[in-house]
Amino acid sequence: MLRKTAIIVVHALVGWVLCAATIGISFQLVPHPTGLIIHAIAAPIFFMGLSLNYFSRFRFTSPLATAALFLGIVMVMDFFVAALLIQRSLVMFASVLGTWIPFGLIFLSTYVTGLISVPRKEASVAIP
Repeated sequence: MLRKTAIIVVHALVGWVLCAATIGISFQLVPHPTGLIIHAIAAPIFFMGLSLNYFSRFRFTSPLATAALFLGIVMVMDFFVAALLIQRSLVMFASVLGTWIPFGLIFLSTYVTGLISVPRKEASVAIP
């Protein structure tokens, strides 16, 4: 059970780190609104790739449960790390483009990827 939980958490945390890096880098290179758009485009792509890996290799949870878990972990990290620890403000949650659209797209991309992905075939042992 602990291994399964860790695998789900690690997948979600990798996605969150990729999103945070996208925001951090894009804000240094392009105007703020453009950085938010880049993040909104990148977030579902990151989570689609992570979900594809998760569903093809592990698939411990349903697509709906996985989408909820991935999003829940991202939301917790955004609240405690990004908002409270780094920004020391909850203002990021007022941004539809910066927060709520990426949240929705993370959930949707994870859920849809889970619905359309095919689990890997387990090796079968022939019994004579």
